[in-house]
Amino acid sequence: MPRDTPPPAAPTDAPTAEAAALVTAAGPARSAEALMREAGLELLGPCQQLSRWPGLMEQSPLLQDFTAAEADILGQAMLRVRARPGQRLIAEDHPSDWMMLLLAGTVDIGKRKLGLEADHPQAGEVTRLAVLRPGALLGEMSMLDGEPRYASCWALSEVEAAVMTRADVAGLITRHPGVGAKLLVKITQLLAQRLRNTSNQLVRVLQSGAPPQPR
Repeated sequence: MPRDTPPPAAPTDAPTAEAAALVTAAGPARSAEALMREAGLELLGPCQQLSRWPGLMEQSPLLQDFTAAEADILGQAMLRVRARPGQRLIAEDHPSDWMMLLLAGTVDIGKRKLGLEADHPQAGEVTRLAVLRPGALLGEMSMLDGEPRYASCWALSEVEAAVMTRADVAGLITRHPGVGAKLLVKITQLLAQRLRNTSNQLVRVLQSGAPPQPR
């Protein structure tokens, strides 16, 4: 008698599942709400329609290649929060797994000098790295790899932002693979651009003949 042939394998979402697994591999998930309460930020509910924020689609490097519909799908996976002027959004050296898209207000990025404790009281010992405006992305490196924050971020004015955890990204990849893949590609491009800019600055310093500054 002829041998029974096995039934054809059912189609799977293996690439999507693998991408989601890579995003969640760095550690256990905590909800965005719990993380933001811990950070002392005011919760404003789901972000919803990013495309309706004035100028955001044009200003944000993250959203430049997104359609309005794709941006709104992304917004549905994000939590909107508010910070008071002077409030710290991100603490240097603290472990975390979320990133933040700045919707309104300005944010100061600073890093304390080597050898100072994380809560050192002398603000003058903190080196300002940048001032970010609406459309900027904060914290994406730690969101991806779970490593401690490189620098601290403070609200210079009242700030509203859209927060997304690593678990939120994994869920987006599962529910909307195209949007999730586009998000990861854009984050990778932004990180590569930042690395390139840093490399160019280092080359200019070396070519100027100035001795390297202690870090």
